[in-house]
Amino acid sequence: MDYMQKDNLDTMPLVSSVLYPTDLEFSQVSDRAFAHALAIALLGETQFTILHVGPEHESDIDWTNYPSVRQTLERWGLLETGSPQSAVFDKFRLKVRKMALRSRHPVKATAGFLDHEPTDLIVLATEGREGATRWLNRSNAEAIARWSRTMTLFVPTESQRDLISLKDGSRSLKNILVPIDWQPDWTGAVEFAKRTAEILGDGKVSITLLHIGESQPVVPEFQEVSDLNWQVETRQGEPVEEILLAAEKHQADLIIMPTAGHEGIFDVLRGSTTEQVLRKASCPLLAIPANRKS
Repeated sequence: MDYMQKDNLDTMPLVSSVLYPTDLEFSQVSDRAFAHALAIALLGETQFTILHVGPEHESDIDWTNYPSVRQTLERWGLLETGSPQSAVFDKFRLKVRKMALRSRHPVKATAGFLDHEPTDLIVLATEGREGATRWLNRSNAEAIARWSRTMTLFVPTESQRDLISLKDGSRSLKNILVPIDWQPDWTGAVEFAKRTAEILGDGKVSITLLHIGESQPVVPEFQEVSDLNWQVETRQGEPVEEILLAAEKHQADLIIMPTAGHEGIFDVLRGSTTEQVLRKASCPLLAIPANRKS
């Protein structure tokens, strides 16, 4: 689906606001996460907030260090080169704002921001826990998602497959993996998988519901859709390992996992199953609070 052709999706948008927290040091992975955040905001005609948290005064921040929405859209061929700043809203109804919080505690500051200005989706780059000089490492990214209880898309450094091309904005979503269990409630995650496939899908999309264990929850009959293929798979073994093996088997472009705070899947195996999968996944991961519905 072209970014400008959305009339066939009566239930747009998937989200109505997107938050992209970051710091001043950019790398390929943070640019990739920015591309994901921008594309989702663009498709939904949402409010798109770029939030910097750091020790600098707002007046000392050079926003030219950040990826430019307008220049990115020009590179993607969606705007003519040299377009005025107003073209972003005039053509796409995309509301962009850049905000800064002065703090040496990024998790607390971001959580405080979200308390006052809730968002539908957070998009986070994760660059590893060990040896990182940046604040936006995995441990902080995980903590932001956990404390905010907000739907979060993680784009890991080790990701071998992206949903959105940083180079040209093209979408490549063909396979989605959704681990399910009795708890937490996974119906919201499944509905978001369907909507994500409709909006970001590149042709026919397969959605695999994965259950690990003996007693599988009841899976409803899914309506046949020409561009959507549903399948259910059951595995035995250690959950994190089996989720990762299934993701590689199906060449998942996206893993969608329901989360339940500090209960259910978040505390399986002495820690968050979602976080453990995130640390080793080869594709982006969307964590959805269990009570979240599309």
